[in-house]
Amino acid sequence: MTASYSPTIKMHPDDNVAVCLESLAAGAVTPEGLEIKQDIPARHKVATQAIPAGQAVRKYKQIIGIAIKDIAPGSHVHEHNMGMLDYERDFAIGREARPTDFVHPDKRAHFMGIVRPDGRIATRNYLGILTTVTCSATVAHHIANHFTDSIMADYPNVDGVAAFGHGTGCAMRAAGEGFDNLSRAIAGFADHPNFAGLLIVGLGCEVMQLDSLMSRMNLEAGPLLRTMNIQDMGGTRATVERGVEILKEMLPIANRTSRQKVGADQLTMGLECGGSDAYSGITANPALGKAADLLVRHGGTVVLSETTEIYGAEHLLTMRAETPEVGRKLIDRIRFWEDYTARTHDEINNNATPGNKAGGITTILEKSLGAVVKAGSTNLREVYKYAEPVREKGLVFMDTPGYDLASITGMVAGGCHLVCFTTGCGTVTGSKPAPTIKLASNSDMFNRLKGDMDLNCGQLLDGAASLDELGEQIFQLVLQTASGRRTKSELHGFGDHEFVPWTTGATV
Repeated sequence: MTASYSPTIKMHPDDNVAVCLESLAAGAVTPEGLEIKQDIPARHKVATQAIPAGQAVRKYKQIIGIAIKDIAPGSHVHEHNMGMLDYERDFAIGREARPTDFVHPDKRAHFMGIVRPDGRIATRNYLGILTTVTCSATVAHHIANHFTDSIMADYPNVDGVAAFGHGTGCAMRAAGEGFDNLSRAIAGFADHPNFAGLLIVGLGCEVMQLDSLMSRMNLEAGPLLRTMNIQDMGGTRATVERGVEILKEMLPIANRTSRQKVGADQLTMGLECGGSDAYSGITANPALGKAADLLVRHGGTVVLSETTEIYGAEHLLTMRAETPEVGRKLIDRIRFWEDYTARTHDEINNNATPGNKAGGITTILEKSLGAVVKAGSTNLREVYKYAEPVREKGLVFMDTPGYDLASITGMVAGGCHLVCFTTGCGTVTGSKPAPTIKLASNSDMFNRLKGDMDLNCGQLLDGAASLDELGEQIFQLVLQTASGRRTKSELHGFGDHEFVPWTTGATV
């Protein structure tokens, strides 16, 4: 251990806790002179000063909870002595909004993208099979399973045939929030530029009727967007056989695709975190924030989501709202979640998972403050409902739950070309048709799950890279992935089973 090394890190001088960079034993004394009172695991918090019961616990110069008993300096700070609290945030809408320092158009980055006949830009080239209801999911997968590697070898420009089943579509009210969420998710995937062609398969008697879906969402059937119901086709075997024929007709058309140089201003990137630990808010999330700023400065779009995981930190976004209307939209979504969880006899603080807590995160306030930095520092330009089409450039927000798969489904339906996903414990999931890039928060997990992680942001704590250098690494990886480089989750085949529309309302 060198004289300059400390086994703890404070995120701000005004904080009264620090994060342990390694496990600390009772009786140890840090270079700062702090005596450790009991064994504290790596990633967990240690009190750097006395925190009387009822006083705020501060990290990131923000309140993350309240001491529920007296906490002595050098003590482990976690669920046993810290809890949630309600406190007033100053939303200060627009107070910190600043003009964006855009890169000159002549110097902006490029990637090798796919330009569709209608001018839309794609980063992948799939054929897809969507389902209106759970009852047609197995049929959709049977159709996709026909297209083996040997068959697809004749179509080298097609990334694959993917089937997307889900767990809803019937026994629900044919109006309202839940129905709208599902409609927008299906329609958003159907209209996604990363699909060269698509088949939508229904059963026939479900609430989510094919004809009404097509009409409501302004989808038009044609050679590359086809629909059919199992009951109309004569059952499972007939539907599978016809579905295979339809996709065989699409394959030669899809295979005519080639890549060409496209400006980074055409990219839309989703921001996600899952399986977070205390290092996520120190390394991976702020590094992704740097990359998000770079993409915005190059004219692109980044989508922050997971409303339950900005709770308690939403004021850091409203302060950067470009207009009062945008700021109020975000506050409205926060109020919705407070009401929604109250109606379901739940609480937002339940969002912190057992894995998060094992990784040193105690409350949703702490988790949110570490998560919101993924959004970087540019102005918040718009707020969207779940799975709404993202039209605005720059940093935007989409209202989604904190459940990773539902959140990513919404962002992809909104038009994200790819997703950057930070993780501290090691989430291995992925997505189609938009690929997922996995960013590890620490070197230990990266080395254990090297086959699933795309980039190690633990380099920051190892002293191997600065935050700015990590942001540039992520930005370059985004451009390479948009150009066709396969992510680890793609190589493992993730994505077909990760289509999870946000379900709200009663199942009746």
